[in-house]
Order: sequence, then structure tokens, then C-alpha cells
Amino acid sequence: MRVVAAFDAFKGSLTALEACEAAARGVRAAVPDAEVVLVPMADGGEGSLDALLARGGRLRSTETVDAIGRPAVAHWTLDGAHAVIELAQAAGLPQVEDAPLRPLDASTAGLGRVVRDALDLGATELTLLLGGSATSDGGAGVLTALGARLTDAAGSPVGAGGGGLAALERIDLAALDPRALAARWRFVTDVDAPLTGPRGAAAVFGPQKGAAPADVAALDAALGRLASAAARELGIEPAAIADVPGAGAAGGVASVLRAITGGEIVAGGAWFGALAGLDDAVVGSALVLTGEGRFDGQSAGGKVVSVVHAVAAERRVPLCVLAGAVEADAAAAMGVPAISIAAGPASLDVLQRDAAELLAAAAASVARLALR
Repeated sequence: MRVVAAFDAFKGSLTALEACEAAARGVRAAVPDAEVVLVPMADGGEGSLDALLARGGRLRSTETVDAIGRPAVAHWTLDGAHAVIELAQAAGLPQVEDAPLRPLDASTAGLGRVVRDALDLGATELTLLLGGSATSDGGAGVLTALGARLTDAAGSPVGAGGGGLAALERIDLAALDPRALAARWRFVTDVDAPLTGPRGAAAVFGPQKGAAPADVAALDAALGRLASAAARELGIEPAAIADVPGAGAAGGVASVLRAITGGEIVAGGAWFGALAGLDDAVVGSALVLTGEGRFDGQSAGGKVVSVVHAVAAERRVPLCVLAGAVEADAAAAMGVPAISIAAGPASLDVLQRDAAELLAAAAASVARLALR
């Protein structure tokens, strides 16, 4: 009998591959003759590059800067002319957790350097994995790195970050790198948020990047200003930039870039599932195990667990969620059995130190019940 282990990363504890391997150990300990298929998953957020590399790929690195301008090295992959770049490598929140958060100044300029490096190495297809960002600049840093000019009423360049966009009057694309315009762009997102408004980049995700209520209001207005300036330059309506699902992911990186390049925004979990052959793995299986660090209300919105659940449900294969923490309401809303791998209250330190063993033990318990 076959069991599919299709896990997202447990942030701070396990990569997606490590989580799959831990679950597989548990299943085999309980049911030695079980065949376990590992399908490391991701949704475009932090850890997505690791999930890709688990299936092979040529690793590249670029010397760049993090979201607050400090030197950093970003890793990415190049397969032929297809570059896959994870935003969290060059503008990620974990990179700057050792410093005071600067929600108004944090920039995607470092991500832009990586994109430029990929173009220099011959990339004609660019897939950006958007999630885990420390920024709310609408991709302004990327645009500037690629040659666009973002200027104020006096024609001077605006400041870095979403805060600098408060003075934005014009986006000049005359000097934009023609290779960027010719490339095929794909924006892989882990949320479907629009750019602005109560569900937008600033309102929903700004606080986790250090934005106080006043900062959230300022950033939301600034991102709206960015959409309006880009719309004037492109001759379209601002709503065609700001209201697109996924435009607010990673502080709005996909918003203006998508409009300029004609790129596509795709749901990360579904994209990774197709790439990993999730459906083929699930067909004919006896059990599917999936999970993530925290299973909560956001899990249903295109995250890995919801994608794996949809495939398992379509193929009528039993599924169980194993997570570091489980919100009962989320499990009930999705209609899936879900187990916290920590028996009783557990500190974050315990989960980080013993996550693999705890996950293996939980997988063993489920396998004994489901496969007996």
C-alpha cells in the first residue's frame, strides 16, 4: 500500500523535504511494508526554493543586499533559460529579524539585483517565488534596479521603500531593461490579496513587518499612489493593477511588474503541486499525510494543506494533517482530521528541537490506525 507524504516546511524547524522524510520514517516504523512517496511542497513563500532543489536543479548565487540594504547572498536556480528566484532570499523577513524592523524603508532593490543577474546569465523566463517578505514597496526596488525611474514632482528619485512612494508622481519606463520586457514572467504567490484596501498588502501583512497603524495607513496610500502612477504610464485603469488577486503578495511585488511585463500571477500551492506530480502520486494511494508549521485560518486560502486536501478529496483518498499547531476551527472549516504533533502545550524551542521526532511519532500513530 502506498502513502503520500506531501508537506510544506515547518518554519524554523524542518524543510519540506525533511518533514516528508520524518513522516516517512514514522509510517515505515508502523507499517514496514508501506511504500511512502515523498512530495516536498511549497506555496511560493519562504522555503520554496528548498522544495524545488529537493527535486534537482542548478543552484546559483548573487551578491546583493537585504531589505534594509545590508550585504547578503541570495541563492536561486537556473534551468536552461528559466530562472527561479525566491524573494525571501533577497528581501525576506528572516534576514532582518536581528535588526529593528523598518516597514517604511524596507526595499526590494536586492531582489532586483538578482533578477538583473539572471538576465545577464541569459534567463528569458523568470519565476519569482513571492512570500516571506520584509517589504511593502510594491516592487519599486525591483523596477529601479531594472532601470525604471520613479520620481517626485520635481523630477528627483523618490526614497527607498514603501514610505518613499508617498512622494511619487511619475514612473518613467524609457530606460527599463529591454530584456526584462522580453522575458516571460511568472509570479508565484502564497496569498490572493489585492494591492490595497482592507485585504491589501499593508493592511493584512504590514503589521508583521513592523508597521504601526499609522504606518499601515501611509503604506496603503503610497501603494495606491504607485498603482495610479503606473496606470498613467501604461494607459490603463489603476484597478487593473491594484485589484488583481495576488497583487498584494510580498508587499505588492507582482502588482506593477505584472502590468508592465504581461506576466501571470499563479497560486503557489497549485503550481508546486503540478510541478511535483502531486496528483499522480495520490492516485491509488491508501493515505495522504500533509502539514505545515501552523494549521490555521490562512491554510484554506491556497496554502499547501488546502491544495493537497483538494487533490486527495478529488481522488477519494483519506488525508490527515500533521502540524506544529492546529486551530480547531480551521480543521473543522476544511473538514479534515488534523493533529498537533506536540502532545499538550509545547514551547517553540521544543518544537524546533524535536520536530522531526514528533512528526515521525504522529505519522506512525496515524498509519497504524489508517492502514491496519
